[in-house]
Amino acid sequence: MSPTPAATAATPRSRRPVLRIVFAAALAAAFFCFVALGTWQLQRMAWKDALIARVDARVQADPVDPPARARWASITAEEDEYRHVHLRGTWLDVAPARTQAVTGLGAGWWQLSPLETTSGDIVLINRGFVPTGADVAPPIPGPAEVTGLLRLPEVGGGFLRENDAAADRWHSRDVAAIAASRGLPAGRVAPYFIDAAHDPSRAGWPRGGMTVVKFRDHHLQYALTWFAMAVLTLVAGACLFVLERRFRHHRGQSSEESPDVRPRTGR
Repeated sequence: MSPTPAATAATPRSRRPVLRIVFAAALAAAFFCFVALGTWQLQRMAWKDALIARVDARVQADPVDPPARARWASITAEEDEYRHVHLRGTWLDVAPARTQAVTGLGAGWWQLSPLETTSGDIVLINRGFVPTGADVAPPIPGPAEVTGLLRLPEVGGGFLRENDAAADRWHSRDVAAIAASRGLPAGRVAPYFIDAAHDPSRAGWPRGGMTVVKFRDHHLQYALTWFAMAVLTLVAGACLFVLERRFRHHRGQSSEESPDVRPRTGR
């Protein structure tokens, strides 16, 4: 027995409430997801602002002693990087390492030399930037004092370039690898290096004090983007709801106005 026209027409209509519920649930899920992402970006922005404030305070603070060996294992970027430090020691008679660099003064390298501190630790000192082809002044022999910013090592290499210890080719300031290539005792080498401050009393190269203290902070833009997506989701849902209501209203009027034409059978 074939279904009547009324039953056939009722079948898709009976599915419409279910489809509307599914569509509304999808819009609600997208809306809350976008709001959650925007809120997360605001939280990240607050964290980044606090980090920038801490780093600025460290850079501007009076220099302190660098972390002692007992603290090496607990050094973190959030708590220690860019700390203003001062240390005393003697330059070791070891070949400096050159790590590739590009600065506002052009292309060249950072000059890293090991300093044995008065406590017996060994700290790599980034004495500063040297342009390609420039002459380098060696460290002044004898006792030395260095003031600068504590930095954490850049392990592995640069962007798409690996360090090559065998060829003494360095694209990043990887403290452990550089120390090992110079035969320095690993247990005495600090797990950080120091960016030396600029010394106006010394002319020539290397030139210290070129540390760029800058953090990317685009979290507000990201948050506004996610919140805009949430608003657009609501607007799109409202527009579709209005269009669907108009379509149903128009269809209902068309059904009321159409004549009921039924074929007549002869008697």
